[in-house]
Amino acid sequence: MYDPTQLRTFLAVAQTLSFTRAARRLGLRQSTVSQHVRRLEEATGRRLFTRDTHRVELTVDGEAMLGFARTILRAHERAAAFFTGTRLRGRLRFGASEDFVLTRLPEILESFRRDHPEVDLELTVELSGTLHRRLEAGRLDLVLAKRRPGDTHGELVWRSTLTWIGAPSLRLDPGRPVPLIVFPPPGITRARALEVLEEDGRPWRIACTSGSLSGLIAAARAGLGVMPHTRDLIPPGLAPVPAKAGLPELGGVDFVLLHGRRQAAAQEAADALAAAILAGGDRLHRPPASRR
Repeated sequence: MYDPTQLRTFLAVAQTLSFTRAARRLGLRQSTVSQHVRRLEEATGRRLFTRDTHRVELTVDGEAMLGFARTILRAHERAAAFFTGTRLRGRLRFGASEDFVLTRLPEILESFRRDHPEVDLELTVELSGTLHRRLEAGRLDLVLAKRRPGDTHGELVWRSTLTWIGAPSLRLDPGRPVPLIVFPPPGITRARALEVLEEDGRPWRIACTSGSLSGLIAAARAGLGVMPHTRDLIPPGLAPVPAKAGLPELGGVDFVLLHGRRQAAAQEAADALAAAILAGGDRLHRPPASRR
């Protein structure tokens, strides 16, 4: 009933919230993307997106279709692999940014391992800047990380904005340096925070440095200072710093997939994991379901 091609297009639009960016990701014309979505809406009898000249958003039915689309595509891929007799094997070195520690990325990796049990998946969780360096050195096969400012390479998974966050009770003294809670170099959000504060002429001091996202969150919850962070990934117990604090805007941030110089044995496995991440990209800015 539901065409896998149309479902893949639907997921691309849902994750990028843009018909233009989805077309670029899929290598299709924008008119083709619109046609796929329209035909899927006709098949469901429901409106999946609301859109105007400025914005694309999922409807309630569109949100529901996300889970169905992933399930249908996963079953389709399993059937294809079974009947073609292809089984992925080999070692896959995957690097993921610290940003995804508190998201549902583990669910995507769990499904991948279940579907491809003969792939030896090695996970490295690090700062985006460090992952870029390891990829360039040939020490990783696939990376999911923030794109460095000015970079254009990489396959866009998700676009968001950076914002200042802190404890809800935190109050900044405008006459004193901004207390910063940041990753160590080469953290991309750290570099961006220092850059905008310098451009704005706002004095700052480092209140806490940690290579662990959990460490930064603990410091922020304790009220030690403010932390530059992705707006859609704000941890529980923290909140955006009010505009009246006068902190400069941090701008946007792109999360991308980057492929390394892969050996033949890792290439197919890296492609399969990249496809799984793109298919489940909307889960990367949603917290895991609480377990009781």
